[in-house]
Amino acid sequence: MNRMILGAFLALVMAGVGLFWWQGRAEVEQGAPPPEPLPLASGEAEIPTADPGDLRGPAPPEASELSREERRFFRYDRNRDRKISRVEMLSTRTDAFRKLDKDGNNLLTFEEWAVATADRFDKADANHDRELTMDEFRSTAPKQAAKAKCAC
Repeated sequence: MNRMILGAFLALVMAGVGLFWWQGRAEVEQGAPPPEPLPLASGEAEIPTADPGDLRGPAPPEASELSREERRFFRYDRNRDRKISRVEMLSTRTDAFRKLDKDGNNLLTFEEWAVATADRFDKADANHDRELTMDEFRSTAPKQAAKAKCAC
């Protein structure tokens, strides 16, 4: 028992000594003078100047215009491998959960929501390879509501 108390005491003393040494070292480094500036080579100006004249840089690359369906596809395809895995599809479905809970009482469980999303994924996966191609994903697009005509 005495050895344990003595060991704990010595560990605290050594930690205290180390702390004081560390703090003293930090004060010495803070008070140190800044390093001397390096001498300039002969003929070298302090600030380099250049006149670009009529020089032009390379043209920026053209951005390809994506269709609406391609933009929707890439919102799900996080790793850009042009395939949507089951995990990628499920990760963005929180809004669908809120839509399924019609009365807003939060009684819809996550498992129920995940089953509905997994069923939707399985229904869209025509070749059953557990990944959606662009054509398979296109079938999951929400149906557009018909616009009401003006009743003037």
